[in-house]
Amino acid sequence: MRLSTKTRYGARLMIQLALDYGKGYSLLKDIAAKENLSEKYLSLIVIPLKAEGLIVSGRGAKGGYMLAKRPSLISMEEIVEVLEDEMPGDDVKEKSARQQASSDAVTGEVWRILDEKIKETLETFTLEDLVDKYNKQRNSSLNYDI
Repeated sequence: MRLSTKTRYGARLMIQLALDYGKGYSLLKDIAAKENLSEKYLSLIVIPLKAEGLIVSGRGAKGGYMLAKRPSLISMEEIVEVLEDEMPGDDVKEKSARQQASSDAVTGEVWRILDEKIKETLETFTLEDLVDKYNKQRNSSLNYDI
């Protein structure tokens, strides 16, 4: 399975919002600079995230974007589901309904199992988990021996 650029960038955006959780709104231009991403592209990504209630926006001088709920309550599965046009296995569900050939039935079982495993894996990771990994990685790269 290959995730779209929109999903990969969206995950990076959500991690940055999780890092700033509890500190108020974050500006897209600041996130874009930190992640070396296009602010214009991020402005398109926030639309479905906001529509699904994963993030909220604020207007004005102190406006921007922030998570709608704690990072521990947002799974990677939710983010992927919002940003991917098709979830893994969507085409398999359509094919299994028609079952045109016996090979469809046989391979369809493999794809359904793979779909379940992918979703299970994405459900196990929350934004809080990713923030913890990010901080550990960042801290280990800052350790200097003299």
